[in-house]
Amino acid sequence: MTSVINPPIAGAAFDAFLADTAPASRSQQMWTPSDGPMPALYISHGAPPVFDDALWIDQLFTWSQSMPKPKAILIVSAHWEEAPLSLSASAAATPLVYDFGGFAQRYYSMEYRTPDAEALAARIAAAIPASENLHRHTSRGLDHGAWVPLKVMYPYADVPVLQLSLPTHAPDRLMAIGAALKELRAEGVLVIGSGFMTHGLPFLSRENFTTNTVPTWSEDFDLWAADALARGDVGTLADFRSAAPGMPYAHPTVEHFTPLFVTLGAAENPEASVTTAITGFQFGLAKRSFSVV
Repeated sequence: MTSVINPPIAGAAFDAFLADTAPASRSQQMWTPSDGPMPALYISHGAPPVFDDALWIDQLFTWSQSMPKPKAILIVSAHWEEAPLSLSASAAATPLVYDFGGFAQRYYSMEYRTPDAEALAARIAAAIPASENLHRHTSRGLDHGAWVPLKVMYPYADVPVLQLSLPTHAPDRLMAIGAALKELRAEGVLVIGSGFMTHGLPFLSRENFTTNTVPTWSEDFDLWAADALARGDVGTLADFRSAAPGMPYAHPTVEHFTPLFVTLGAAENPEASVTTAITGFQFGLAKRSFSVV
């Protein structure tokens, strides 16, 4: 059976996007101070099957086009859990991390050659409290939680990008890190927490992958999160391990949910309602993604 997980031609949807839609990014208005602060985002980032999913490609690109093109991007991905708090390499064309397996060979040769990000690195280092003991890597590239969605949102790699590690899963500390980054938004930096609203991969069936049927645990967790986010109920969200329906199936490990707290921490008011940009499911996993101001 043909599906997003087994397309006839790997990346055909992405190729069509590059030919037909992506060129609009070249003329996108760049951020200026008169635009006010960039938003902060939480993205359900997907994996290489995003490049075979025309709907998700359209959703991500349309979202990016709804805001000014950022001066730079700082992204916290579920796929870099490291303490102390660490910053990826800032050199231009930093190599990618192909931290996935079992996909078409094409995805292991994709590139995303972003510009030099040393100025952004220096600015982040100044914003992060000294108590965090920020470590700077000279060779750590962008993992798929960063480059897969960004390759769709900003397909020409014309925005400097840095990745910040996920040093803890404690919501209060992640909120504090987000709060330290909030001032960067007023300078045109797009702050992103990148995860997946549900990520119970061990509990998916063949049918979930082939026909995108949605497990009850995934739907229930997504609806619970949507309600709490709409109410700005950070306390309930922080208590997700015990309060959320669908646990622990929705998140048998929590790294795909906790980047959300960096995003909320970077908001002007973390208890304000979020603006949802993407809903729906892929392989039965919730793609819910949102912005805060």
